[in-house]
Amino acid sequence: MKLYITYEEEERPDLDFDWEETASKIGEAVLKAEGFPGEAEVSLVLTSEEEIHRVNREFRGIDAPTDVLSFPAIPFCSPSDFQELLNQDTAYKNPDTGNIILGDIMISVPRVFHQADAYGHSVKREFSFLIAHSMLHLLGYDHIESDQAQAMEEKQESILNSLGIYR
Repeated sequence: MKLYITYEEEERPDLDFDWEETASKIGEAVLKAEGFPGEAEVSLVLTSEEEIHRVNREFRGIDAPTDVLSFPAIPFCSPSDFQELLNQDTAYKNPDTGNIILGDIMISVPRVFHQADAYGHSVKREFSFLIAHSMLHLLGYDHIESDQAQAMEEKQESILNSLGIYR
């Protein structure tokens, strides 16, 4: 199991850690924890608060900035139900690599710093949390209902704790 990430920097991240390596490590940990059956691709865009606000308004109808947006490529019937992927020969696969395309993640760099300060933990921890959170969204998880939110929170914490990334 391997995760390939395409990176785009719309906002230059002034991070004091290797954010590309961290994103890969967190993403792969999520895939492993969920039993993902193969190799996957994700696009990660680091952007400004203004741009994520625009995209949030355009695609979700919410006229406000946010910390992270997830755009799943696969309409999972239930979270981490990979049976459909196993039954599909070419759907959801990159024709050049054969990897399964999970979708896109967009993170507001200013929000990473703001929320790390507000929550009293490191910037690396906040960035890692947003990657784990978004990866779970790409695998079909949501947090609209309280039981779904609790399941996502438990998974996020478990994954981050297993990697030594604590609050």
